[in-house]
Amino acid sequence: MKYEIAPIWCRPWLLHGLSEKLIESHYENNYGGAVRKLNAITAKLEAADFEKMLAPELNGLKREQLLALNSTLLHEIYFACLGGEGGRPPKVFADAITESFGSYERWKSEFVAMAKALSGGSGWVLMSYVPRDKRLINQYASEHPQAIVTGMPVLALDMYEHAYHIDFGANAAAYIDTWFRNIDWAVVQGRYQDAAQTLPPRPLEQPEFPIPGIRVDEVKAMLDAGEIQVIDTRPRHFVSRQQEIVDGVKWRDPERVQEWASELSKEQPVAVYCAYGFHIGCKTAIALRDAGFDARFVQGGHSAFKALGAKTRKHDGSD
Repeated sequence: MKYEIAPIWCRPWLLHGLSEKLIESHYENNYGGAVRKLNAITAKLEAADFEKMLAPELNGLKREQLLALNSTLLHEIYFACLGGEGGRPPKVFADAITESFGSYERWKSEFVAMAKALSGGSGWVLMSYVPRDKRLINQYASEHPQAIVTGMPVLALDMYEHAYHIDFGANAAAYIDTWFRNIDWAVVQGRYQDAAQTLPPRPLEQPEFPIPGIRVDEVKAMLDAGEIQVIDTRPRHFVSRQQEIVDGVKWRDPERVQEWASELSKEQPVAVYCAYGFHIGCKTAIALRDAGFDARFVQGGHSAFKALGAKTRKHDGSD
């Protein structure tokens, strides 16, 4: 399996007190780095011969997989939660907070205190919903090593010695074999069906756009294979500020699409993108589709290419 770069759904230029440079770096380097690391670990695990792999190597890979996977999940939630006006939550959620914490002020006091306690260190502060208790709770996720974020366990094997030592002594393998012979799969299936009805945190699904989009990893693969025309349509001031462009991609002014559209071939699909994969890339793709091209916009835009680890070259947007 290959994990995909999720587009950055917040509008970085609309955030209050958080610079575009900060958000871009966070998304491209930290989130993108976690996805790239997760895919590298996944490839190693998929190619592994587990009967021959040494235990320390397997333990290390699975530990790093957990850290990288949690990092991708947490970052996607983090970016998805940005872009509002702050203030207080709407009534329905405010009531839920009050029911769980006593008041909004009490919740915020604890949440802020936890965040300050991490100052100079590392980790996350989360407000999470516990289905069993039907309540919200503030929790730490220090350095990503907690259980899978958003995960709801459906089967559990206790490997602490207290779970098997009395019957099996140090023979953990015999305990595991016996445990498998005692699984009630009907119960496990029921837990899975319950968990499957739990919706993911919003908005991790792609918002609706008037035309089809295309994932950045698909575009990169097609670009490397020479199967697609890719146009960078970030506004001139964006390109001049960042002074970089993805290798193999041409920059064209989105305000002059009617002038440069004739350069493109209608024999190959066209992918266009802007800074983050929102309005300009989509608008330009619509103009090209109206002109008869098989055009789509790239989800996540230039930042998604960088998060994917695509090579860039210097470019000032002067052509």
